[in-house]
Amino acid sequence: MNAQLKTQTQTLTINGRRLWDSLMEMAKIGATPKGGVCRLALTDLDKQGRDLFVRWAKEAGCAVSVDQMGNVFARRAGLDDTLPPVVTGSHADSQPTGGRFDGIYGVLGGLEVIRSLNDHGIQTRRPVEVVIWTNEEGSRFAPAMVASGVFAGVFTLEYGLSRADVDGKTMGEELQRIGYAGDQPMGKPIHAAFELHIEQGPILETENVTIGVVTHAQGQRWYEVVLTGQESHAGPTPMPRRRDALLGAAKVIQLVNQIGLDHAPYACATVGMLQVHPNSRNVIPGRVFFTVDFRHPDDAVLAQMDEALRVGVAKIVSDAKLELTKLEQIFYYKPNCVASVRAGASRFGYAHRDIVSGAGHDACYLAQVAPTSMVFVPCVGGISHNEIEDATPEWIEAGANVLLHAMLERAQN
Repeated sequence: MNAQLKTQTQTLTINGRRLWDSLMEMAKIGATPKGGVCRLALTDLDKQGRDLFVRWAKEAGCAVSVDQMGNVFARRAGLDDTLPPVVTGSHADSQPTGGRFDGIYGVLGGLEVIRSLNDHGIQTRRPVEVVIWTNEEGSRFAPAMVASGVFAGVFTLEYGLSRADVDGKTMGEELQRIGYAGDQPMGKPIHAAFELHIEQGPILETENVTIGVVTHAQGQRWYEVVLTGQESHAGPTPMPRRRDALLGAAKVIQLVNQIGLDHAPYACATVGMLQVHPNSRNVIPGRVFFTVDFRHPDDAVLAQMDEALRVGVAKIVSDAKLELTKLEQIFYYKPNCVASVRAGASRFGYAHRDIVSGAGHDACYLAQVAPTSMVFVPCVGGISHNEIEDATPEWIEAGANVLLHAMLERAQN
């Protein structure tokens, strides 16, 4: 960065009011009664959110492109537009009962960086891009972060497009339906990548720290499990003769919880989805499908949790005279994922600390193809994936200021 530009950008800040207003306008799409949002991936509401972002990006002078997984790229040209870009972004899809900031803050924070550069007439040497990554949440199509995974070469394009929801609709079909099946090939060189996000945990707020500098993200293993027993009438069938698949599933759920407790304090173990067949009140369940989510920052411990699950499930199935129709690990990444972010926080005197992310983020896959960092800001009560998820305008503005200067530094070299 030359001396004149360095002086010009020394005290540069984003427009906090404009960013907040953009977040609140986006939150109207899929708004829920408790103040949250429901914009499941590749639904009509997700399309509306994408369309609004695309309109805003074009108004900011960006060129917009869409790749084959529906990832949306808004590009602000650089002085040397042949150079690999500095990229930021996150996701626009939400949980069924999601909040107003999870994911979309990273997208609109990136857009605000571009708007602020425009406001001050600052040209960067490298192009700057803001991305919406498709299906980060994984709540409609499993696994999570599949589109950024395809971009990074972790998954094949065919695998990504073939992911199906509970109704059998694939990502490829739904991308076509909503008009976001792009023609840009997957993957391209990136100079550096940043992701701005609420913490989704209580540490920053509890310690009165404004900025979290993410150094690592927890490793994750996701599983799909199917237990099969035998449907039978709930009245005439004696208790000792029952092969109740739901009872077996309940014991596995207890096992999963115990595995998490056994590897405290950093382990997390969750059964988040359950489907019971035939789901009739007077029929003993004959088949149960459910999911398991393991997380830990140490890959060796994750492997121990995996072994405990497999051994424990085998015993439960044998004791209950059930069949283990499926126990498949469908998603796995090792723990991974930062001077530009620290420098940006120090510039404004924001209290900051290093932090490990307990959640998965698209940045974890981008870290496999480019230098990557994340910027966290607090969220009220540490609550996320919930309609009452909240953050203050001051936190939101601070995070975007750090993002602006981190990106500006990398975009000039």
